[in-house]
Amino acid sequence: MHTVKEAALMTGLTEHAVRFYTDKGLVPSIQRNSNNIRMFDEESINWLHGVKCLKQSGMPIEVIKMYVDLCLEGDSTIPQRSALMMEHKEAALAKLEEAKRHIDHLEQKTALYQAILEQRTPDTTNPGNWDKIQHMHADVFYSPPMRKA
Repeated sequence: MHTVKEAALMTGLTEHAVRFYTDKGLVPSIQRNSNNIRMFDEESINWLHGVKCLKQSGMPIEVIKMYVDLCLEGDSTIPQRSALMMEHKEAALAKLEEAKRHIDHLEQKTALYQAILEQRTPDTTNPGNWDKIQHMHADVFYSPPMRKA
């Protein structure tokens, strides 16, 4: 049997994470000694490794809990677990596409800054300068809102 500290060292998790995961019910084989201290056997360590893997993939704790509960129900839940993983994969792919769009935008911004630094273009990045350069970028500037008298 292993303590929280030993379980953390064995799994590469922090002690806080080990306690958090057990408190959330993600380590169903957790045991407690006579002093109510968490004790981990090899199965508990395996659950922690599994939870760590799922968490590192970006899976939310609530979904990991659903996965753990399905695992506890046995092999009859393999189709549900597979579907859960497919949904998580699709969500991760969507996030990847969003990250790619962010990188594209940042590449454009860094190229713009390089042009500004090389004095090939005026500084269009500072909103404080926009009143001076609206004529250059009329397509991205909106008319000022009309005020009621």
